Amino acid sequence: MSFPSQIESWFEAKGWRPFEFQREVSVAWRLGQSGLVHAPTGFGKTLAAMLGPLSSAAEGDEDGALPAAFQVLWITPMRALANDTAHTLQQFVEELGLNWTVALRTSDTSSSQRAKQKERLPTVLVTTPESFAMLQTYSGWEQRFRAVNTVVVDEWHELLGNKRGVHTELCLTRLRAVQPDLRIWGLSATLGNVQEALDVLLAGKSEDARIIKGDHSKRIEIETLIPTSIEHFPWSGHLGIKLVEAVWERVMQAGTSLIFTNTRSQAEIWHQTLRAHVGEVADNQLAVHHGSLEKEVRLAVEARLKAGSVKAVVCTSSLDLGVDFTPVDRVFQIGSPKGIARLTQRAGRSGHRPGEVSRVIGVPTNALELIEFAAARDALSRGEIESRIPLMKPLDLLVQHVCNAVVAGEVAAERLFQEAQSTWAFRDLTEEEWSWVIEFATQGGKALQAYPAYKKLALENGVLRFQDCKQHTQQRFNMGTIVADSEITVKLQRGGVLGGVEEGFVARLRPGESFVFAGRLLELVRIQGLVAHVRPAKRKKGAVPSWQGGKSPLSSELSTAVARCMEEHLHDSVNPVPELAAVSPILDIQRSWSEIPRMDRLLVEITKIRGEVHCACFTFAGRLVNEGLAALMAFRLGRERDVAIRTTVNDYGISLQHTAVDDPWPERTHCLFETDALLDDLESSIHAAELAKRQFRGIARVAGLILQGFGKHQKSARQVQISSSLLYDVFEKYDPDNLLYRQARLEVMQLQLELTRLQTTLDRLNSIPDQIHFTPRLTPMAFPLWADQIGGSVSTLSRDEQVLRMLQELEDAI
Repeated sequence: MSFPSQIESWFEAKGWRPFEFQREVSVAWRLGQSGLVHAPTGFGKTLAAMLGPLSSAAEGDEDGALPAAFQVLWITPMRALANDTAHTLQQFVEELGLNWTVALRTSDTSSSQRAKQKERLPTVLVTTPESFAMLQTYSGWEQRFRAVNTVVVDEWHELLGNKRGVHTELCLTRLRAVQPDLRIWGLSATLGNVQEALDVLLAGKSEDARIIKGDHSKRIEIETLIPTSIEHFPWSGHLGIKLVEAVWERVMQAGTSLIFTNTRSQAEIWHQTLRAHVGEVADNQLAVHHGSLEKEVRLAVEARLKAGSVKAVVCTSSLDLGVDFTPVDRVFQIGSPKGIARLTQRAGRSGHRPGEVSRVIGVPTNALELIEFAAARDALSRGEIESRIPLMKPLDLLVQHVCNAVVAGEVAAERLFQEAQSTWAFRDLTEEEWSWVIEFATQGGKALQAYPAYKKLALENGVLRFQDCKQHTQQRFNMGTIVADSEITVKLQRGGVLGGVEEGFVARLRPGESFVFAGRLLELVRIQGLVAHVRPAKRKKGAVPSWQGGKSPLSSELSTAVARCMEEHLHDSVNPVPELAAVSPILDIQRSWSEIPRMDRLLVEITKIRGEVHCACFTFAGRLVNEGLAALMAFRLGRERDVAIRTTVNDYGISLQHTAVDDPWPERTHCLFETDALLDDLESSIHAAELAKRQFRGIARVAGLILQGFGKHQKSARQVQISSSLLYDVFEKYDPDNLLYRQARLEVMQLQLELTRLQTTLDRLNSIPDQIHFTPRLTPMAFPLWADQIGGSVSTLSRDEQVLRMLQELEDAI
């Protein structure tokens, strides 16, 4: 296929040759088809998705005029990616000389720009799922969107499997009702279940849709920084900072580097540690970037990255999606990436061009993480990548969506029902469930029908409308699916806003105390409302804010790869990979004192320690599954032994500690993994009601039962917590069949404990033999589990003192 001469000349001027997959996408677009583009990072998926619309514009209409009406809606999951995409598309338009406008619409967009967009939308609008939903709440949105012929959902895998993705599904189905000939294209680089992802995006209407793959191998080099000395008994988390000098040495060898961490707290810690190491020139060479920083702070860092005027940026996932910072030629990953896809995605931020090599350097924070980096490299070479499981029927979101739709004006309830059923997430929505949704939105349900505040909508002759203007306004300002604790704005006394930290963290600080944020050491002056006024601190140290959602579990694919790597170490000790060579002394001790854990049998190590029994089971199931599994095993073993059992978990295994030293373990291990009465035993073992009450807090906010408020009317985290707890208790007592109440309990199982993966793990453990070792001392694999549980024990010695004393005993035994 040849492009219009204007496009061909543009390619020639830039020295580009379009890939075959880019031509395929353009042809499919010209035929009116939808689809999913799956290609390596940096191979031009953005251009592939736009070549069809750009070619059509270059050809012009019959009168020779170039189209300028709203035509392309581009949805991205993150603000940094939205900024970068808008800039890239603007370049395309300008270089081709098209009479098109490109604009950005996110939560960072100014009110004046939003007002302009409300009057007239650009030719290409780059936005986020939340802003897309907001645009559909304006009166007359259907008319303004009627000319749209293309929707591109970038990084679709990041939305697949969460409520933001379902929110996008619902909004897309509303748009399809307005524009039946709409072309929808998803873009993804790291996805295991490509066909399912396409089905979700197109609501199962994918018979004529295309999956177009960029069959060009992207070379990714994964290297690991190996410490000069490695302890025989790994102690979680303390190793990484020791590698600061080695990290900075590699940074100085490159042009610009991104240093990825898994949490915002870790980003702040590493930024401060690097600053201390670099010295006075740190501000010119270092920056920090994460989602809690103020827009201006983030944009300033992104501008420095594009200009190549910063040596290294310590960041989180706020920069790991699709953003093209060409000067970046080296990427670091602090700690285990926890997943193959995540490491691949982050590696792709370097060498972000076709044919260039993407390089990532792993920095272990635990000696065993050396194995995880080696396992990730091995899994990637085998083509193993994680799948994203679609989320089904979140009714809290459907309640919100119904109310959002009515913000734009009266709408027929039957129309909304049909639209919901046409999405993948709600394709099995029953009439009974829909009736409950409508009753809840109009009456507050069975338990709340006596309270006017919960009667948001009125249903008359099958048409929904708001009860009053106040309800209408409140709904507009309380949209969205991103639920986090209330944030306190951090504002310099003599300067601007730096960003926000969670309210619970600031509440623990007193005026005069210091904390680290936005790459600065700050002193709290006072808290006024939801604003923390600060000034530069004179002290050299301060507390580091913590945010919810800090721990990610090891993926199933990476867990399997880790076990495979350790097992292969047994058979290939002559030429092991560097990481396994480094941890060889650890694995040798493990093998001599017990054995190397394997996926095809369950290793159980039972060790008596000072009047207590420490039972370690190595499941390789990931932290979340192990948390549910540990609770289940402790409940069943405790019921049998009539003893109190403490548990600790990590990604590799589970530790059960109790005092029944003469009868520490059941004769038949598999009785702990039976699936009979699984849900009942789980609910009894994990205090499910309390967990569900916590989960309900987010559900209540999404469904609009609790309004977060805005501006000076914003509620504190404590107010939200109290309100949600009261509502949960009301439903539990007076309306136990309430679908939101039931959803909270289901989400605890599915999201917090990964019930599906837990059941799969139980089936696997039931099908393999166990290998029980009574060890006289803790092995290298069991030691991290024991060390983690020390923090909660009562002792005259500090945790560090207890761990160091045990370490000395174990070292003496080697």
